[in-house]
Amino acid sequence: MQEASWSWGTHRISYLRVAGPRDGSPPGRAVLCVHGFGASKGHWRHNVQALAAGADVYAIDLLGFGASAKPPSQLVGEAASSGSVRYCFDLWAEQLRAFTEQVINRDQGQPCALQLIGNSIGGVVALNAARLLEHQGNPARQVILIDCAQRELDLKRLAERPWGAQLGRPLLMALVRQRWLIGSLFQLLARPAVVRQVLRQAYPSGAHVDDELVELLVQPSRDPGARESFRGFVNLFDDWLAPQLLEQLRTPVRMLWGGADPWEPVAEAERWRNAFACIQELQVLPGLGHCPHDEGPEQVNPILRRWLELGWGARSGP
Repeated sequence: MQEASWSWGTHRISYLRVAGPRDGSPPGRAVLCVHGFGASKGHWRHNVQALAAGADVYAIDLLGFGASAKPPSQLVGEAASSGSVRYCFDLWAEQLRAFTEQVINRDQGQPCALQLIGNSIGGVVALNAARLLEHQGNPARQVILIDCAQRELDLKRLAERPWGAQLGRPLLMALVRQRWLIGSLFQLLARPAVVRQVLRQAYPSGAHVDDELVELLVQPSRDPGARESFRGFVNLFDDWLAPQLLEQLRTPVRMLWGGADPWEPVAEAERWRNAFACIQELQVLPGLGHCPHDEGPEQVNPILRRWLELGWGARSGP
């Protein structure tokens, strides 16, 4: 396993690479794993070696997360400051597209066959990156979603919320723009005891909620700029929803879901499965939560490996 960095413009991006076997495996295959909110490349700790049986595997820290750069946030309506960025799903999707072109294809020595795996918000990023790759004419072979974020606080879903939440939304949006408030909230949420409590919800079986995982999530919060990237993310009230992207994609999509996910209902995933032609399969794992790849890798890795093999034989588009 090799940890490396890549310069994306002025931003340093951290990633892992695990080389697949070179004895008979077809060259030019790569898998790119995309973490969820608050996580990082290390959240694939129980998966990358297993997935490297048939391809090179990369796990990347999105801008603002993990060991990647954390530039100041620029919200809609704010004047740009030196080095500031608007954290959004288009930004992160462009990061993946550029990474594929500048790093993965360089490593492979050719435009490679790529599959994307995303957990939580990483699923939305992966779908958006697949959209960009389709437009570029070099589509991914497949996108695998693991408990993809449904983004219920997005304004496009406001009508689904209780009337009280609808009335209070303008106040909420005004408050979370304030750096003083975000700083206090971030300081509260980044404590190890709070992180462990959230993990107990996200991992209902309790498996693999260990000190390594807590430190993996807490350590990036100590970096300069971590509060700024948090501010950028919590202000994403009008951005891509997964159904908007699924409606556009021709790239095959498969979905893996924890049946006990406390935040992303399986019922919505089932609705997606019935609504969008690009979705090939939905598999639900009873008893697992929002991050089944880390909570139950012994169940998840064989499924991912089987799906990746299916993906190598698939081609998107006409």
